[in-house]
Amino acid sequence: MTAPAPPRVVIVGAGPAGIRAAQTLVAAGLAPVVIDEGARAGGQIYRRPPEGFTRPPETLYGPEAPKARDLHAVFDRMVAAGQLHHHPRSSVLAVAGGELHVQSDAGGSRIGYDRLILATGATDRLAPVPGWQNPGVFSLGGVQIALKAQGVALGRRMVLAGSGPLLTLVAAQLLKAGGTVAAVLDTAPLGGQLAAWAGLAARPGLALRGLAMRARLGRLYHAGVSLDRIEADERGPVAIRWRDASGRPRETACDMVGLGWHLRAETHLADLAGCRFAYDETWAQWLPMADRMGRAGNGVYLAGDGLRILGADGAELAGRLAAAACLADLGLPAPDPRADLRRLARLERFARGIARAFPWPADMVRALPDEAVVCRCEGITAGALGDTVEYGGPEANRAKSLGRVGMGRCQGRYCQLAAAELIAARTGDTAARDVGRLRGQAPVRPLLVGAWEKTP
Repeated sequence: MTAPAPPRVVIVGAGPAGIRAAQTLVAAGLAPVVIDEGARAGGQIYRRPPEGFTRPPETLYGPEAPKARDLHAVFDRMVAAGQLHHHPRSSVLAVAGGELHVQSDAGGSRIGYDRLILATGATDRLAPVPGWQNPGVFSLGGVQIALKAQGVALGRRMVLAGSGPLLTLVAAQLLKAGGTVAAVLDTAPLGGQLAAWAGLAARPGLALRGLAMRARLGRLYHAGVSLDRIEADERGPVAIRWRDASGRPRETACDMVGLGWHLRAETHLADLAGCRFAYDETWAQWLPMADRMGRAGNGVYLAGDGLRILGADGAELAGRLAAAACLADLGLPAPDPRADLRRLARLERFARGIARAFPWPADMVRALPDEAVVCRCEGITAGALGDTVEYGGPEANRAKSLGRVGMGRCQGRYCQLAAAELIAARTGDTAARDVGRLRGQAPVRPLLVGAWEKTP
């Protein structure tokens, strides 16, 4: 009798969550398929530079260098031993009928699965600022990628604005690399940051490390600011206008602006895979629903920041838990999850403390002038979006179909949260959650016309 074929488990994403999920499955005797957009495993937080890049891990990752080394080494050993099937530089464009539609340099292909683990991570959460559509305005994540992957600072006199741990981290990394940072503008009031200490105390060492990093910024750092406008000419930013915590107008000359308000879960594939969603008031965004182990139903498991925004340590735990749940559901021996679940609960307390300390600037977004661009891809202004709501009603997908907000290359990744605030504001006291969320559409990444025909 022929032995049954082993179940085919596919992991999307090779960051901390995907790597630990793969490691857990390999230890159980499975050979998972790992699909990742990066050329080398590591994800965004532990992004690896090209081969031959000479900056050491201590410079790239700071105190996280040992973790980065370990994750990279674990994955590389599994690949070298043939224990998994790695598809680098590959994007999953759609999920349908138990198959993933994948695009790589070689062309399009379809990969079937019996179980699917989505470890898709997160992207920058952005709020529009008048003038942010100009060249030379980047997300904080984009600024960090340029620094990590190529050792490049994207400006000679840089201003970083927004809120969240990444704001402080990127500023410190740029300064350490020799860049010139003119100002670090945090929209979160200092009092609110201090009031959130009860949650941040769940990880006191990490919180104190962040405070020490903040202290090294010195007078560059300003809390509780309001952002008025990014002034630019044909070459990019020349200054940013802002108001300090007391309301006094300020202006800082610059040639680059980096923006970011913590993170937004990357959920398009979870949506296409049929996962349910719920609005999380703390994070002010729609997040997919799953149990504590990451089970989302229909043979789909979620891990990492694409499910809960817990950072790299939380992603590692979630990756192991999702793989353990997958093994248990397949009737295979699975590791005991209890210790990881206890650690995960502590990281969740810390993460919610972060969310409260560095809130989404809803009031700033709702006060945008009509001429401010909300959707950079399509050039849709706040006024045009408001006009759409007047005749189309306060629903996100209707505003998209009638007014094109969220219909561009990013598919609403960078504008839909702000658009929801503006739609809600136009209708009075409506909450952003009542506006709904934009439905995921395939392909989830831009695709060249005719590229899918180049099947290997």
